[in-house]
Amino acid sequence: MNEHTKTERAVGTSDIPSASLPQADRDAEHMQGHWVLAQLGKRVLRPGGERLTKRMLAQVAIAGRRVVEFAPGLGRTTRLIMEAGPSAYTGVDRDAQVVDIIRPLAAPVNGICVLADAAQTGLPDASADVVIGEAMLTMQSERGKRAIIGEAHRLLAPGGLYAIHEMGLAPDGLDESVKDAIRKDLARAIKVNARPLTEAEWRELLESAGFDVLWSGSEPMALLKMRRNLADEGVAGVLRIMRNVLTHRDLRARVMQMRHVFNTYGDKLTGVAFVARRR
Repeated sequence: MNEHTKTERAVGTSDIPSASLPQADRDAEHMQGHWVLAQLGKRVLRPGGERLTKRMLAQVAIAGRRVVEFAPGLGRTTRLIMEAGPSAYTGVDRDAQVVDIIRPLAAPVNGICVLADAAQTGLPDASADVVIGEAMLTMQSERGKRAIIGEAHRLLAPGGLYAIHEMGLAPDGLDESVKDAIRKDLARAIKVNARPLTEAEWRELLESAGFDVLWSGSEPMALLKMRRNLADEGVAGVLRIMRNVLTHRDLRARVMQMRHVFNTYGDKLTGVAFVARRR
Protein backbone atom coordinates (compact mmCIF):
# COMPACT_ATOMS: atom_id res chain seq x y z
CA MET A 1 0.00 0.00 0.00
CA ASN A 2 1.53 3.35 -1.03
CA GLU A 3 1.66 6.41 1.24
CA HIS A 4 -1.11 8.25 -0.63
CA THR A 5 -3.53 5.32 -0.42
CA LYS A 6 -2.91 5.04 3.33
CA THR A 7 -3.59 8.76 3.67
CA GLU A 8 -6.91 8.56 1.81
CA ARG A 9 -8.14 5.69 3.93
CA ALA A 10 -7.07 6.97 7.32
CA VAL A 11 -7.26 10.76 7.35
CA GLY A 12 -10.94 11.27 6.56
CA THR A 13 -13.22 12.71 9.22
CA SER A 14 -16.81 11.88 10.05
CA ASP A 15 -18.23 15.04 8.48
CA ILE A 16 -16.51 15.03 5.07
CA PRO A 17 -14.74 11.86 3.87
CA SER A 18 -11.17 12.41 2.74
CA ALA A 19 -11.85 11.00 -0.72
CA SER A 20 -14.66 13.57 -1.23
CA LEU A 21 -12.32 16.55 -0.82
CA PRO A 22 -10.93 18.46 -3.80
CA GLN A 23 -7.57 17.19 -5.06
CA ALA A 24 -7.95 13.91 -3.15
CA ASP A 25 -6.71 12.17 -6.29
CA ARG A 26 -3.34 13.98 -6.12
CA ASP A 27 -0.33 12.89 -4.10
CA ALA A 28 0.53 15.13 -1.15
CA GLU A 29 3.47 16.74 -2.95
CA HIS A 30 1.18 18.20 -5.61
CA MET A 31 -1.86 19.22 -3.53
CA GLN A 32 -2.51 22.89 -2.92
CA GLY A 33 -1.72 23.80 0.68
CA HIS A 34 -5.27 24.41 1.89
CA TRP A 35 -6.37 20.99 0.63
CA VAL A 36 -3.41 19.39 2.40
CA LEU A 37 -4.71 20.89 5.63
CA ALA A 38 -8.24 19.75 4.82
CA GLN A 39 -6.95 16.21 4.31
CA LEU A 40 -5.52 16.39 7.82
CA GLY A 41 -8.93 17.28 9.20
CA LYS A 42 -8.61 21.08 9.41
CA ARG A 43 -11.93 22.76 8.66
CA VAL A 44 -11.22 26.49 9.09
CA LEU A 45 -8.92 27.46 6.23
CA ARG A 46 -9.08 31.25 6.45
CA PRO A 47 -5.96 33.42 7.05
CA GLY A 48 -7.50 35.32 9.96
CA GLY A 49 -9.39 32.34 11.37
CA GLU A 50 -13.07 32.09 12.19
CA ARG A 51 -12.79 35.10 14.50
CA LEU A 52 -12.07 37.43 11.57
CA THR A 53 -14.80 35.79 9.47
CA LYS A 54 -17.34 36.44 12.24
CA ARG A 55 -16.13 40.02 12.69
CA MET A 56 -16.57 40.58 8.96
CA LEU A 57 -20.03 39.01 8.80
CA ALA A 58 -21.14 41.12 11.76
CA GLN A 59 -20.72 44.16 9.50
CA VAL A 60 -23.06 42.72 6.86
CA ALA A 61 -26.84 42.58 7.36
CA ILE A 62 -27.47 39.13 5.86
CA ALA A 63 -31.00 38.52 7.19
CA GLY A 64 -33.55 38.68 4.37
CA ARG A 65 -30.94 39.42 1.71
CA ARG A 66 -29.77 37.57 -1.40
CA VAL A 67 -26.28 36.20 -0.82
CA VAL A 68 -23.70 34.89 -3.30
CA GLU A 69 -20.63 33.18 -1.84
CA PHE A 70 -17.51 32.74 -3.98
CA ALA A 71 -15.35 29.66 -3.30
CA PRO A 72 -17.24 28.42 -0.21
CA GLY A 73 -14.77 25.57 0.33
CA LEU A 74 -15.81 23.23 3.13
CA GLY A 75 -18.85 25.29 4.08
CA ARG A 76 -17.80 26.71 7.45
CA THR A 77 -18.81 30.23 6.43
CA THR A 78 -21.84 28.91 4.54
CA ARG A 79 -23.19 27.60 7.84
CA LEU A 80 -22.72 31.01 9.45
CA ILE A 81 -24.53 32.64 6.54
CA MET A 82 -27.43 30.21 6.87
CA GLU A 83 -27.68 30.95 10.60
CA ALA A 84 -28.09 34.66 9.75
CA GLY A 85 -31.24 33.97 7.69
CA PRO A 86 -30.66 35.10 4.08
CA SER A 87 -33.62 35.15 1.71
CA ALA A 88 -31.58 33.36 -0.96
CA TYR A 89 -28.13 31.78 -1.28
CA THR A 90 -25.97 30.85 -4.25
CA GLY A 91 -22.52 29.31 -3.89
CA VAL A 92 -20.03 29.46 -6.76
CA ASP A 93 -17.09 27.09 -6.98
CA ARG A 94 -15.05 25.51 -9.75
CA ASP A 95 -14.51 22.25 -7.83
CA ALA A 96 -17.32 19.73 -8.27
CA GLN A 97 -16.50 18.23 -4.86
CA VAL A 98 -17.12 21.59 -3.19
CA VAL A 99 -20.43 21.98 -5.04
CA ASP A 100 -21.51 18.61 -3.62
CA ILE A 101 -20.51 19.68 -0.09
CA ILE A 102 -22.32 23.04 -0.25
CA ARG A 103 -25.63 22.10 -1.88
CA PRO A 104 -27.10 20.39 1.22
CA LEU A 105 -26.00 23.29 3.42
CA ALA A 106 -27.94 25.73 1.21
CA ALA A 107 -31.15 23.70 1.42
CA PRO A 108 -32.81 25.77 4.22
CA VAL A 109 -33.39 28.65 1.78
CA ASN A 110 -33.70 26.48 -1.34
CA GLY A 111 -30.24 27.70 -2.22
CA ILE A 112 -27.94 26.32 -4.87
CA CYS A 113 -24.24 25.94 -5.56
CA VAL A 114 -23.15 26.26 -9.18
CA LEU A 115 -20.05 24.85 -10.83
CA ALA A 116 -18.42 27.97 -12.26
CA ASP A 117 -15.43 30.28 -12.01
CA ALA A 118 -15.88 33.30 -9.74
CA ALA A 119 -14.63 35.53 -12.56
CA GLN A 120 -17.46 34.38 -14.84
CA THR A 121 -20.35 32.98 -12.82
CA GLY A 122 -23.08 33.13 -15.44
CA LEU A 123 -25.45 34.60 -12.83
CA PRO A 124 -27.73 37.56 -13.73
CA ASP A 125 -26.74 41.19 -13.26
CA ALA A 126 -27.75 42.78 -9.94
CA SER A 127 -28.95 39.42 -8.61
CA ALA A 128 -27.28 39.73 -5.17
CA ASP A 129 -27.44 42.07 -2.20
CA VAL A 130 -24.30 40.60 -0.62
CA VAL A 131 -21.29 38.86 -2.18
CA ILE A 132 -18.84 37.09 0.12
CA GLY A 133 -15.45 35.67 -0.83
CA GLU A 134 -12.69 34.36 1.41
CA ALA A 135 -9.13 33.12 0.87
CA MET A 136 -9.44 33.13 -2.90
CA LEU A 137 -8.42 36.53 -4.30
CA THR A 138 -4.98 36.04 -2.72
CA MET A 139 -4.41 33.11 -5.06
CA GLN A 140 -4.93 35.23 -8.18
CA SER A 141 -2.73 37.48 -10.29
CA GLU A 142 -3.62 41.17 -10.36
CA ARG A 143 -5.62 40.55 -13.54
CA GLY A 144 -7.40 37.62 -11.91
CA LYS A 145 -8.19 39.66 -8.79
CA ARG A 146 -9.70 42.44 -10.89
CA ALA A 147 -11.79 39.98 -12.90
CA ILE A 148 -13.33 38.46 -9.76
CA ILE A 149 -13.90 41.82 -8.08
CA GLY A 150 -15.47 43.06 -11.32
CA GLU A 151 -17.81 40.06 -11.34
CA ALA A 152 -18.82 40.80 -7.74
CA HIS A 153 -19.58 44.39 -8.81
CA ARG A 154 -21.73 43.13 -11.70
CA LEU A 155 -23.70 40.72 -9.51
CA LEU A 156 -24.45 43.27 -6.80
CA ALA A 157 -27.43 45.57 -6.91
CA PRO A 158 -26.43 49.23 -6.40
CA GLY A 159 -25.55 49.73 -2.75
CA GLY A 160 -24.90 46.00 -2.28
CA LEU A 161 -22.06 44.82 -0.08
CA TYR A 162 -18.91 42.88 -0.99
CA ALA A 163 -17.14 41.18 1.94
CA ILE A 164 -13.68 39.64 1.53
CA HIS A 165 -11.24 37.89 3.89
CA GLU A 166 -7.75 37.43 2.49
CA MET A 167 -4.06 37.16 3.30
CA GLY A 168 -2.34 40.47 3.91
CA LEU A 169 1.18 41.86 4.08
CA ALA A 170 2.35 44.31 6.73
CA PRO A 171 3.26 47.06 7.10
CA ASP A 172 1.87 49.09 4.20
CA GLY A 173 5.36 50.35 3.36
CA LEU A 174 6.91 46.88 3.08
CA ASP A 175 9.82 46.83 0.64
CA GLU A 176 9.01 45.38 -2.79
CA SER A 177 11.94 42.96 -2.61
CA VAL A 178 10.55 41.53 0.64
CA LYS A 179 7.09 41.19 -0.93
CA ASP A 180 8.60 39.28 -3.84
CA ALA A 181 10.52 36.94 -1.52
CA ILE A 182 7.38 36.21 0.51
CA ARG A 183 5.34 35.48 -2.61
CA LYS A 184 7.98 33.14 -4.04
CA ASP A 185 8.37 31.21 -0.79
CA LEU A 186 4.60 30.98 -0.35
CA ALA A 187 4.19 29.67 -3.90
CA ARG A 188 6.74 26.92 -3.26
CA ALA A 189 5.15 25.93 0.04
CA ILE A 190 1.46 25.96 -0.85
CA LYS A 191 1.70 25.10 -4.57
CA VAL A 192 -0.35 28.15 -5.53
CA ASN A 193 0.96 31.40 -6.98
CA ALA A 194 -0.23 33.36 -3.93
CA ARG A 195 -0.01 37.13 -4.19
CA PRO A 196 -1.10 38.73 -0.89
CA LEU A 197 -1.34 42.52 -0.72
CA THR A 198 -0.88 45.11 2.00
CA GLU A 199 -4.01 46.52 3.59
CA ALA A 200 -3.58 49.74 1.63
CA GLU A 201 -3.20 47.80 -1.64
CA TRP A 202 -6.35 45.73 -0.98
CA ARG A 203 -8.27 48.92 -0.22
CA GLU A 204 -7.00 50.63 -3.37
CA LEU A 205 -7.93 47.60 -5.47
CA LEU A 206 -11.52 47.62 -4.19
CA GLU A 207 -11.92 51.37 -4.57
CA SER A 208 -10.56 51.34 -8.12
CA ALA A 209 -13.18 48.71 -9.04
CA GLY A 210 -16.17 50.82 -7.99
CA PHE A 211 -16.46 50.07 -4.27
CA ASP A 212 -16.33 52.25 -1.16
CA VAL A 213 -14.71 50.51 1.82
CA LEU A 214 -16.97 50.73 4.87
CA TRP A 215 -15.01 48.53 7.29
CA SER A 216 -11.70 46.72 7.56
CA GLY A 217 -10.23 44.39 10.17
CA SER A 218 -7.24 42.17 10.68
CA GLU A 219 -6.04 39.21 12.73
CA PRO A 220 -2.63 37.52 12.92
CA MET A 221 -1.87 34.95 10.23
CA ALA A 222 -1.80 32.04 12.69
CA LEU A 223 -3.21 29.23 10.56
CA LEU A 224 -0.88 26.63 12.05
CA LYS A 225 -0.58 28.01 15.60
CA MET A 226 -1.96 25.93 18.46
CA ARG A 227 -4.03 28.73 20.02
CA ARG A 228 -5.72 29.56 16.71
CA ASN A 229 -6.48 25.91 16.02
CA LEU A 230 -7.99 25.39 19.46
CA ALA A 231 -10.23 28.40 18.83
CA ASP A 232 -11.19 27.31 15.31
CA GLU A 233 -11.27 23.51 15.53
CA GLY A 234 -11.89 22.76 19.22
CA VAL A 235 -9.97 20.25 21.33
CA ALA A 236 -11.33 17.21 19.46
CA GLY A 237 -10.45 18.77 16.12
CA VAL A 238 -6.92 19.62 17.21
CA LEU A 239 -6.37 16.08 18.49
CA ARG A 240 -7.60 14.71 15.19
CA ILE A 241 -5.26 16.97 13.22
CA MET A 242 -2.27 16.14 15.44
CA ARG A 243 -2.91 12.42 15.10
CA ASN A 244 -3.06 12.73 11.32
CA VAL A 245 0.08 14.87 11.15
CA LEU A 246 2.00 12.31 13.20
CA THR A 247 0.64 9.38 11.25
CA HIS A 248 1.02 10.52 7.64
CA ARG A 249 4.57 11.32 6.63
CA ASP A 250 3.73 12.70 3.18
CA LEU A 251 1.27 15.27 4.54
CA ARG A 252 3.49 16.07 7.52
CA ALA A 253 6.34 17.08 5.19
CA ARG A 254 4.08 19.56 3.43
CA VAL A 255 2.80 21.00 6.71
CA MET A 256 6.36 21.48 7.99
CA GLN A 257 7.24 23.32 4.77
CA MET A 258 4.26 25.64 5.13
CA ARG A 259 4.94 26.16 8.83
CA HIS A 260 8.54 27.17 8.10
CA VAL A 261 7.41 29.86 5.64
CA PHE A 262 4.68 31.17 7.97
CA ASN A 263 7.16 31.36 10.85
CA THR A 264 9.86 33.00 8.72
CA TYR A 265 7.52 35.82 7.73
CA GLY A 266 5.29 35.70 10.79
CA ASP A 267 5.45 39.43 11.49
CA LYS A 268 4.73 40.31 7.87
CA LEU A 269 1.75 38.04 7.15
CA THR A 270 -1.75 38.84 8.39
CA GLY A 271 -5.38 37.98 7.78
CA VAL A 272 -7.29 41.02 6.49
CA ALA A 273 -10.98 41.56 5.82
CA PHE A 274 -13.01 44.32 4.18
CA VAL A 275 -16.65 45.16 3.69
CA ALA A 276 -17.22 47.46 0.73
CA ARG A 277 -20.35 49.01 -0.83
CA ARG A 278 -20.98 48.96 -4.58
CA ARG A 279 -21.23 52.51 -5.83
